[in-house]
Amino acid sequence: MDTKMKSKIEKHIELKAPQSKVWQALVDYEKFGEWFRVKIDAPFEVGQKSTGHITYPGYEHLKWMATIEKIEPEHTFTLSWHPYACDTEKDYSDEPTTLVEFTLKPIDGGTLLTVVESGFEKLPADRRDEAFRMNEGGWEEQMLNIQKYVS
Repeated sequence: MDTKMKSKIEKHIELKAPQSKVWQALVDYEKFGEWFRVKIDAPFEVGQKSTGHITYPGYEHLKWMATIEKIEPEHTFTLSWHPYACDTEKDYSDEPTTLVEFTLKPIDGGTLLTVVESGFEKLPADRRDEAFRMNEGGWEEQMLNIQKYVS
């Protein structure tokens, strides 16, 4: 399928860690920052903007900004953001955001983590494909990062 037709990224990983530990890695802003590679300014709060700075090598000049949409303890953590907003000269604030949903499910020997990022079809056509491609690769890496973090 051509990426122009794709509207969501979906990744799954089985983690050999209890659901409570994976949950804390997601919703504790400092723990989230360790594996996601971002220095976040304050705890996550539903309905509030989360700000900070990316610490991933090569991207340290970028700011972190997301809106915390939902926190359902031990099950769902959802945020919205401007995907692959990497041009420091561009103001992305008028663009639509994508929705990132982390869902946990207990499985034998650990936790199934699912991440779905949706809404790419709403992005401006001139950056939709690149944002999708870069975030798809980014989520591959982030799934491995959280796996290492909770193991």
